[in-house]
Amino acid sequence: MRHKHGYRKLGRTSSHRKALLKNLAIALIEHNKIETGIYKAKELCSYIEKLTTAARVGDFNAHRHVFAYLQNKEATHKLVTEIAPKYAQRNGGYTRIQRTTFRRGDASTLATIEFV
Repeated sequence: MRHKHGYRKLGRTSSHRKALLKNLAIALIEHNKIETGIYKAKELCSYIEKLTTAARVGDFNAHRHVFAYLQNKEATHKLVTEIAPKYAQRNGGYTRIQRTTFRRGDASTLATIEFV
């Protein structure tokens, strides 16, 4: 039984899952809104919330911390300088997930995730 397990494996190895979340996070930061599977969106939500909380400080160490996860200078800069300061007075809840439709090929539930 897997009661109270900490995260979803998403049917991938740990390195593949890490790369998937990194790429989804970069896409969300660049476009502010993306559409993906519901479970990927839920995992991405917790991933991006932690990064945004760290980026709210806005100092050099925040840049380093976020860059260690994203490995993308443009996305790191945008998160720390543009997105995170908007949430300076907000304690969590930076993203919104909305179920949208079903994928045509396999009927899996799709959702949009966006910054609030």
